[in-house]
Amino acid sequence: MNKEQQFRPLDRNLPFDGYEKIDAGILATFPYEHIGKDVVINIDTNEFTAVCPFSGLPDFATIKVNYIPQKDIIELRSFKYYLLSYRTVGIYQEHLVNRILDDLVICCKPKWMQVVADYNIRGGVHTVASVEFGKK
Repeated sequence: MNKEQQFRPLDRNLPFDGYEKIDAGILATFPYEHIGKDVVINIDTNEFTAVCPFSGLPDFATIKVNYIPQKDIIELRSFKYYLLSYRTVGIYQEHLVNRILDDLVICCKPKWMQVVADYNIRGGVHTVASVEFGKK
C-alpha cells in the first residue's frame, strides 16, 4: 500500500449544518431598571463548539460578550441555548463573531457591545476574533 492509499481515508469532510440551524429566535431579554446608569455586563463561556466548514471537525472556543445595555438585558439561559444551536454549524471564526454580534444587537439593542471568540489551539495555531458595535 502506498502513502496515497494509506492516508486517503483521512482526506474527507465530515457533514455539518448550515446557518439555518442557528436559533436566534430563542434569545430573550428582560428590562434594565436603571436607565441612565451605564453598567458593563460581561458574559463568557468556555463551552462553545461549532465546526470547521472546511473539514467538519469541531472547533472549541471561549466566547465573551461585553456590553452596555440601553433598555434590555440578555437573559442568560436563552443565550446558552442560542450558543448550543451552533454545535453542528459549519462557520468560520471571523463570521461567527459577526453573526453573534448581529443577533445580539437585534435582540437587546445595546449602547455598546463587543463579542470575542478565543479559539482553542489547533495545529499549533491560536486565533482570537473580535468585533464591536456602538460606542463605549
